[in-house]
Amino acid sequence: MSAAAMSTPSELESSALETLVETVEGLSTARGIDEVAQVIRTAARRISGADGVTFVLRDADKCWYLDEDAIEPLWKGQRFPLTACISGWAMLNGETAIIPDIYADPRIPHDAYRPTFVKSLVMTPVRPKDPIAAIGAYWARHRMPTEGEVMRLQVMARATAVALENAALYASLNESLERRQFLIHELDHRCKNTLTAVQAIARQTLRTAVSPERFNESFESRIAALSRAHEQLTGGGWGRARLDEIAAAALAPYGGLDDLRLCAGGPGVTFSPETAVVVHMTLNELALNAVKHGALASSAGTVRVRWAVEPAARGERLRLAWVERGGPPTSAPVREGFGLRLLERGLARDLEGEARLDFATDGLTYTLTAPLSPRVQKG
Repeated sequence: MSAAAMSTPSELESSALETLVETVEGLSTARGIDEVAQVIRTAARRISGADGVTFVLRDADKCWYLDEDAIEPLWKGQRFPLTACISGWAMLNGETAIIPDIYADPRIPHDAYRPTFVKSLVMTPVRPKDPIAAIGAYWARHRMPTEGEVMRLQVMARATAVALENAALYASLNESLERRQFLIHELDHRCKNTLTAVQAIARQTLRTAVSPERFNESFESRIAALSRAHEQLTGGGWGRARLDEIAAAALAPYGGLDDLRLCAGGPGVTFSPETAVVVHMTLNELALNAVKHGALASSAGTVRVRWAVEPAARGERLRLAWVERGGPPTSAPVREGFGLRLLERGLARDLEGEARLDFATDGLTYTLTAPLSPRVQKG
């Protein structure tokens, strides 16, 4: 005779309650759904004396038999419509199903049960209001589960509901912490890039400035442009930036596109955030030069910014043109400054393309060509 058979009813009840307490403790430390399922599948058999137990999750309009512990395989890993299985009935109705003879109950899909050992069962929902899961206990013989067995399964279901909510909260906190670390890293990266850019602007502007006044004027203008570029990217969540929006923001301090002397347009083109900053700075440099020395220094002058995506030997390429007309005659500067280096090499190098400045008597023309890439795309 087994030890279980020799135990008195009070001893069995005491053992089941001890197991229930251990189960609640185990569920309180579970950090994921798989851990919750592992606790449930073994503990539910011990407290109910069942021949098999399943842990079923509600997955939209399906019952997902996530895990099981049974004398023979049941339905682990399978999904069934909520309306086609008893676990779905328990979740849809928020009630415990007690079935002493599965073949005498119309709620049971008999064809699904015939290959199994199951003759009777209890299926209890996890969280009676808006159930999110169910715990099934199965026996290989016809029997009416005792009131104590049903009650312990229901208590376990309530503890499971709390455990699943804790697991979801834990996962959310982990995700928030990972997101926080990512944001800190990204902020650090952007701050370093910005400081590097500011240092380069300051150094190059100081090197070519003819006076402190000219340094202040040029430096402040370039830092303001850098600030506007960052403000625009922040407004877009530091995602890809559209060329038409970059052009509008860069030209805004110089009259903007409402000024009849300024116009810009072309097909949909977007840039990666880092490249968008360089594009903004390039357009700002061209506009600043036009105000001081070029077309915008004259009331009759005009600036046309046009871009297109053209076929090339390998794929497609962007062609961007800044054309000034109606201003004073232009000539190449005597010495190379920060602005000239940015225009001729900065953006072109960033996009692995080519840039050209033409100082003609009828006005300045700046042309950039670059292949489409992750940095510059159509759309």
